[in-house]
Amino acid sequence: MHSATPADGAIPICASEVLTEGGKGWRFPVSAGGTPSTGFAVRYDGRVVAYLNRCAHVPIELDWNEGEFFESSGLYLMCSTHGALYEPDSGRCAGGPCRNGRLRPISVLEVDGQIFWQPDDYVKPLGVQPPSLNE
Repeated sequence: MHSATPADGAIPICASEVLTEGGKGWRFPVSAGGTPSTGFAVRYDGRVVAYLNRCAHVPIELDWNEGEFFESSGLYLMCSTHGALYEPDSGRCAGGPCRNGRLRPISVLEVDGQIFWQPDDYVKPLGVQPPSLNE
């Protein structure tokens, strides 16, 4: 954690203390390509990472109970439906039906005891629509 100001447009997710190493994740609302969805943040290897809550195998949410993203060893993120495993630090498929897929990362930062996410061209705050092709 560092003492800095969050970037313009950064959106608060939760307090840093909510995310424990390999523990329960925190879900937050997003718009993915104009469709309401969720993102999630977890702490792994001492840092916070966040992804779109959508399996690379089949576009369904990963968590089997709200916020439960890690499999029993706490080493991999796991899709509750088909057992696809993902490396928490990179989002890359580590086994199962996701093959060479990967989770869609969401940029996060941890500042002064708070975790923020940064919107991008695809993942935006809920209610913000992507520009139309005519604009």
